[in-house]
Amino acid sequence: MTDTSPRALPTRPVAPHQLAWLRRELTDWTAEGLISDQQAARIAARYRSEHHARISVGRVLLYLGGGFVGVGLIWLVAANLDELSPLARFCAVAALWLAFLVGGEWLAARHASPPLVGAARLLAALGAGAMIFQAAQSLQVPAYEPRLVGLWAAGTLLHGYLTRSHVPFFVGLVTGVTWWFWQPLWDAPDGLTIVLLFGAGAVLATSLAVLHDGWIDSYAWAWRTVGGAMALLALFAAAIPDIGSDGIEWTTWLVVALVVAGVAALAAVLTRPGLRVLEPLGAVLVLLVATLIGLWTTGTDTTSVDAADWAHAAVAVTAYVVLAVGLVALGTVRDHQPLIWMAMVGLVVFTTFQSFAVFAPIVTGAWLFVVLGTVFLGTGFLFDRARRQLAHALDGDSPTTTRRTDR
Repeated sequence: MTDTSPRALPTRPVAPHQLAWLRRELTDWTAEGLISDQQAARIAARYRSEHHARISVGRVLLYLGGGFVGVGLIWLVAANLDELSPLARFCAVAALWLAFLVGGEWLAARHASPPLVGAARLLAALGAGAMIFQAAQSLQVPAYEPRLVGLWAAGTLLHGYLTRSHVPFFVGLVTGVTWWFWQPLWDAPDGLTIVLLFGAGAVLATSLAVLHDGWIDSYAWAWRTVGGAMALLALFAAAIPDIGSDGIEWTTWLVVALVVAGVAALAAVLTRPGLRVLEPLGAVLVLLVATLIGLWTTGTDTTSVDAADWAHAAVAVTAYVVLAVGLVALGTVRDHQPLIWMAMVGLVVFTTFQSFAVFAPIVTGAWLFVVLGTVFLGTGFLFDRARRQLAHALDGDSPTTTRRTDR
């Protein structure tokens, strides 16, 4: 094998904990005879430690400044800028948005400081919303309609995907989730609609995460986080007693949301074969289970708890535990810590909520806190133990998985 001088090889900055893990692995590989000392040195020379200042004063000030200016633009639009004509107001806001958009991409092409580029792109993303609201006002369209937020979300998501930038993508993700719930609830503001939207949102976000794997991994991470949160909230909302007592009120936007989620799930299943299809299929199962639990009504009498109430709570808790364990497994396999923490916190909060619903009519005062505290401690202990055992089993099954130490 021809040796190449380490100084001729490009180096890549990595986080200190990643470099420490790599050096431990290289030591083990060298001891096991898998690679030579010279090869280990060449591999180690390819990487350098870099302490990323994730939160710096400059970054915070730039993003705060961009956020304040963007919100100020929307506020100025809301104030109507009565001193100008509608056309002049729209042209002024559009010019500012275009300047932020072009300026941000110009800075990116010039390889300017990432926080500065991010601040400019944040201004462009927020300015897009200001322009849309101003155009609506100029056309005498009510500014409080959810479809304007939908247009804003579509524009900023397109900006994020075209430039592969996280700031406009994040703005588009937040406004898109807002529109996802606001638009259908505009027509049918009932509890079961919320359950269906949470479930359909879990299907859509999880499917998009699978479709983004290997394409834009950072976006896949964001969509997977949203999908896990939606799934937990779907079962949580469905378990609220008699949330679906009025049945399902079908509206056009609710049907559209379910169809879009179904198409995304089908695309993920057809284009991503293998174990990855379990993610969208699992989200579909969550949607179905949440809908059935929401439709299961046990009465509105809160002064007594009968067998139906106990059965409803038991089924809801069981479904939530299965979902939480599934998210822990997914988070461990994907090395996605937010999923693990969301599942753990969600399960404890959900179990405590169900305990209030079941035990509160039976025991009161100090004994209620004793019972709830016991449930809280027991749930947390069992969940943390299951998480540790699952992580250990997965690490043992996969020789390429990073070693993890339980803390």
